[in-house]
Amino acid sequence: MFRPITRRGLLSLTVDQQRCDNIGFISSKILSFCPKASLRGNLEAVGVPTSVPVRVAHELLQAGHRYLDVRTPEEFSAGHATGAINVPYMYRVGSGMTKNLKFVEEVSTRFRKHDEIIVGCQSGKRSMMAATDLLNAGFAGITDIAGGFAAWRQNGLPTEP
Repeated sequence: MFRPITRRGLLSLTVDQQRCDNIGFISSKILSFCPKASLRGNLEAVGVPTSVPVRVAHELLQAGHRYLDVRTPEEFSAGHATGAINVPYMYRVGSGMTKNLKFVEEVSTRFRKHDEIIVGCQSGKRSMMAATDLLNAGFAGITDIAGGFAAWRQNGLPTEP
């Protein structure tokens, strides 16, 4: 009945019907707000990753989580968190960026779906998108790093060249 669409961290829902028993009359094809309780049973699951500060992410690493760095290979080789594994979410193409269409497949070759993974990028935007894609692909233990590698480095956390 509903198909979720995410834009800039906001969740919108498109509806196939003009009337829905649990919500009432809907005057347009976009429902921009509705109390969560009234959507029970009508909303498809959409993964929304937990995001933690870099200090918490570091503690998670020390507790056995693994660090997935989704920056480009060039960014990763310039410095990264100690022990991080690089699978780019996007690649540089000319002056822009393009999504790695094999991202989930590549992550699946290095991680199991039940692994505890913290996902980081440079500032936090790509990692949030990557973490969302991984949750929606069935990875269960996904945590996003707020602020990304820039915040990691700024907080003096361990890095390697």
